[in-house]
Amino acid sequence: MNWNNQLAGKPVWAGGISNREAKERAAARVSGYVEDQQVIGVGSGSTAFIALEKIAERIKNEGLDVYAVPTSKEAEMNCALFGLRTTTLTAAKPDWGFDGADEVDNAGRLIKGRGGALFAEKLVMASSPKTYILVDESKYVQKLGEKYAVPVEVDPRAVHLVETKLQEFPCVDIQLRMAAAKDGPVLTEAGNLLLEVRFQDIHDGLEKELSAIPGVIETGLFIGYPVEILTV
Repeated sequence: MNWNNQLAGKPVWAGGISNREAKERAAARVSGYVEDQQVIGVGSGSTAFIALEKIAERIKNEGLDVYAVPTSKEAEMNCALFGLRTTTLTAAKPDWGFDGADEVDNAGRLIKGRGGALFAEKLVMASSPKTYILVDESKYVQKLGEKYAVPVEVDPRAVHLVETKLQEFPCVDIQLRMAAAKDGPVLTEAGNLLLEVRFQDIHDGLEKELSAIPGVIETGLFIGYPVEILTV
């Protein structure tokens, strides 16, 4: 039996979708990679949302046996809306995945995490042989961290310890990400806090150095992962 309430019939997406025609083309390209018996990691963002819709159409029209591993509640609810069966990393390894990014530099290094799902996104990306990153030209930067701070996901008990440890790094600014539609700080998909950290420079080893701080759950730096950038 299916839910027939209003929310169950609506996509989980806030606001409009810019550059929709180009994103439709990129989404159609990604949907063409789907094969029968595959497990696919599903990210978030406007282009990923359109890609998910296109993939669902192919699965339905061609009767494909495909499972999705969603990286966020948004993606999970949209999988349900579009009729995609879901699974978890404990049950299956993704054959490939797709996601968006907040920043991409010329070396294919990424900053992600504006949606607060960075922990699950990195788990799925690290588990997948390849992840297609869907971005438009506005996401490209000459220097990583040029437009956005690096999200650092922190266990709430360790927020003061982590901030203290971060001061040993070449940080320009450290802020606690505050919510817009609720009182207090943003809580991530995993129930943790987010520090927004701006660095003077982001070198390749910074991701591992930050992850070594006790209390850091994950960072929004995605460096050295098997990704293919698809420009919208």
